Amino acid sequence: MTPQDDDLWRNRFILVNLVRIGGTVVVLIGLAVWYSDLLVPGGSMAVGLPLALAGLVASFWGPIALSRHWKGRDGR
Repeated sequence: MTPQDDDLWRNRFILVNLVRIGGTVVVLIGLAVWYSDLLVPGGSMAVGLPLALAGLVASFWGPIALSRHWKGRDGR
């Protein structure tokens, strides 16, 4: 393995974890909007629920999509 390969895999590892963390943060923001008084008194399910679901999708399927993209690009 060359140093360039090590950098590539390190950057990919960091990116996958940032996608997971970002999705989790979006879920938490969605839940906060849904159940607290951030936007409207009593919470807003119409905004919070889709936001939380979008965060879940990003958190679970984002790393899978990145992996598939990289496998296709690397020719495996």
